[in-house]
Amino acid sequence: MLDGETATDVSLVRDLIRTQFPRWQDLPVREVAHGGTSNAMYRLGDDLAVRLPRREWARDSASKEASIVPVVLPHLPVAVPEPLELGVPGEGYPYEWSVVRWLDGETAPFEAVGDNTPFRLAELVLALHGIDAGGRPWTTGRGRLDAEADDEAVRRCIDQIGGSPLLTGLWEESLAAPRWSGPLRWLHADLHEGNLLFTGGELSGVIDWGSAGVGDPAANLMTAWLYLDERGRKQFRREVGLDDATWVRAQGWALHLAVLALPYYRETNKFLAGIASRTLDQLCSGWDD
Repeated sequence: MLDGETATDVSLVRDLIRTQFPRWQDLPVREVAHGGTSNAMYRLGDDLAVRLPRREWARDSASKEASIVPVVLPHLPVAVPEPLELGVPGEGYPYEWSVVRWLDGETAPFEAVGDNTPFRLAELVLALHGIDAGGRPWTTGRGRLDAEADDEAVRRCIDQIGGSPLLTGLWEESLAAPRWSGPLRWLHADLHEGNLLFTGGELSGVIDWGSAGVGDPAANLMTAWLYLDERGRKQFRREVGLDDATWVRAQGWALHLAVLALPYYRETNKFLAGIASRTLDQLCSGWDD
């Protein structure tokens, strides 16, 4: 466990279900191992999952997903975990939590999935961008219009991982790019290996909508470095389109995620540290025209 992490176990989940949603109290509960750190996950019977935020900074993720997923779900070309119930603190557990529909599928590195994955990711991103955001204000930690607010933290983390002048230059390039002036778009804002589900090598689902909201569409495009390789990135870009400045900002958001994650998770979560390290490798491989 990381410092400050709230402990959960099968017994706690059973007690929460019994006291708040007793219609499910006879279903078996088993923990699901995964690479994320924001939420603990438990399988509830065959068709349901329980998600419990583990840390203070994720305390609002259950309510956020409960408000966002029903809005975007009908418009997406892949499955997402439909929220069914929002639980409240209890049994010594301090946060809101959720019961969602279980999604079948598995995570996989890009090298192990189908050749059409860049096109499927582009289809997903374009579907998100096509959903009316209804004039909602910026609501997510990524994709905000004032990325320079994190300038000090990003530079500090670049120093912690070796002080690469290339990474500093890429970050400064993203800050200098023209800001997004169009309507805010729906964002997942965390499209990396741990949140993409595949069935038979085909993209079939997207999980963990705790970072979702509306903002600069560049925050969705950062999957081009978080997940794809150079060839896949070029295919993805051709499908998605958008202007050069948006792609430069997307590169900056990918760098932002990677350099903040790598020193934090390097010794505590090899899976997430690996995603961050691979992203930096992709960023350093050169800008794709």
